[in-house]
Amino acid sequence: MADIKYYDVILKPVITEKSMAGMADKKYTFYVHTEANKSQIKEAVEKMFDGTKVKSVNTINLDGKNRRRGLVTGKTSAKKKAVVQLTEDSKEIEIFSGL
Repeated sequence: MADIKYYDVILKPVITEKSMAGMADKKYTFYVHTEANKSQIKEAVEKMFDGTKVKSVNTINLDGKNRRRGLVTGKTSAKKKAVVQLTEDSKEIEIFSGL
């Protein structure tokens, strides 16, 4: 298992209709490192975004999709998604404020 620092945990935010609807309840969705656990994700969110307090973290492992190009078949890489619930007194995450 690799030594994962907090700035390597969160890869990018997920921008979908469902994730945007969850922002009203202070739920934010991110793609995260595949070997990161819930406590590492919580620590990364609290350190990267000032004033945030994480209430809970739910993770989803996504398998790679089957893809085909001509006769060659393969799979895309696997991903891990995390839904982070913030507390009521927590600040909003700034990267989502303009969307």
